[in-house]
Amino acid sequence: MKVTIALRLPRDAASVSVTRQILGAELEVLGVERDITEDVQLMLTEACSNVIRHATEGDEYTVSVELVDDRCLITVVDTGRGFDPDKIRPGLPLAEHGRGLQIMRALADDVRFMNRPRQGAIVCLEKTLKFAADSPGHLLSAH
Repeated sequence: MKVTIALRLPRDAASVSVTRQILGAELEVLGVERDITEDVQLMLTEACSNVIRHATEGDEYTVSVELVDDRCLITVVDTGRGFDPDKIRPGLPLAEHGRGLQIMRALADDVRFMNRPRQGAIVCLEKTLKFAADSPGHLLSAH
């Protein structure tokens, strides 16, 4: 099974909720367990919220989600000024800035940050999905 969702969005706070709801609905239809769905939605929310707060004014951003068998792969790309994720290390006290990165690191199975100076940042998040027995996702990923 492979499901792909690709969105190009304005850098507007309303886009975060829309993106979260679209992905949540897809995960629900496939029968992903509720706690996993909530983790994925929160990771996505944090990644998109960082774009809204930190990317350059007027930028658009893209969100791509691939559901491949039991894996959810999320990529959020902005065209802002980029950032240095190494300045926010696990274990540091949570300051006002950097909390979203810590949340993403805590919930995702794998997190990658790529900085493109003067071209923006890419955030890649991966999470293993668990499906309810006999759900569409469970049945489709078995093939």
